[in-house]
Amino acid sequence: MSDFVVVAGPDIADILGGDKAKVRDIVASTYRLHDAGDTINPDSYFLRFPHKPNSRVIALPAYIGADVNRMGIKWISSFPDNLSRGIPRASAVLILNDFDTGRPLACLESAHISAARTAASAAVAAERLCTGAGITVGVVGTGVIASTILDHLHSSTVDIAHVIAHDLDHERIAGFAERVRAETGLGVDPVGLDAVLKADLVVFATTAGEPYVDTDHRFTPDQTVLNISLRDLPPEVILASTNIVDDVEHCLKANTSPHLAEQATGSREFIRGTLGGLLNGTVDVPSGKPVVFSPFGLGVLDIAVGSYVMDRALEAGKATVINGFIG
Repeated sequence: MSDFVVVAGPDIADILGGDKAKVRDIVASTYRLHDAGDTINPDSYFLRFPHKPNSRVIALPAYIGADVNRMGIKWISSFPDNLSRGIPRASAVLILNDFDTGRPLACLESAHISAARTAASAAVAAERLCTGAGITVGVVGTGVIASTILDHLHSSTVDIAHVIAHDLDHERIAGFAERVRAETGLGVDPVGLDAVLKADLVVFATTAGEPYVDTDHRFTPDQTVLNISLRDLPPEVILASTNIVDDVEHCLKANTSPHLAEQATGSREFIRGTLGGLLNGTVDVPSGKPVVFSPFGLGVLDIAVGSYVMDRALEAGKATVINGFIG
């Protein structure tokens, strides 16, 4: 118990890419456990900077029971100006602790884990909500999260026929198309925002801080929207849709689109339920309205996926073990 494990990003990427279905299974199982109350997931803590308002660091502490029975914290930064420096917007580490003793077990590079659990979450929701054949996927925002989501969607049961994408940065769309083609074989057509908003499955993966979609826009009843970046849609669009979230208390804060809808109405009645409830069969989705899935991002997902990565890394000899770290 005095040893400490370190797992680097490239090894984590190999483990996560080696069995995407397993990652989605872990994410779905974690949602079910969260819905059943076998997790502890406090509020995320935001470190913001008045002189650097577009940047932030978030701490996500959490505990998950069942077979995982570990706790930990993800410390993830989002610095969008990094993109102009040619380095990723997000960087992160995950600390895992043993629940019986409280002792730290490992430190894992976690930008890969964060992207994978976010993408797996989106794919798990899409598998339940978007069941048509030969669908068009429209993507708004073409960074790492978007390409990882496409990777998971492609390897899921979602039947993709066509991908279209919109981004204010045309060079980024080209890089996105290249990554998606390399990972999935799917082509990507760059289009305007209006065209993307008409896709069967719409994915928002931007860094937007406030809504920009027109307040008069309405999705059609046969559309599914993955509101991953949380702040692209105005309250009017949210209120005209069936809304599924990952956790009501977490999602309705920090001026997310659902939070703005709550502020506009003074009520949470527009929330149909959670993805965990949908997976456990306690929540249903009625026909006649578009469905919007808004995940705030639960720390328990990081703990569950990170625990899987640590165990696989140790088995494969891809972890650095520091003997006597604690002393």
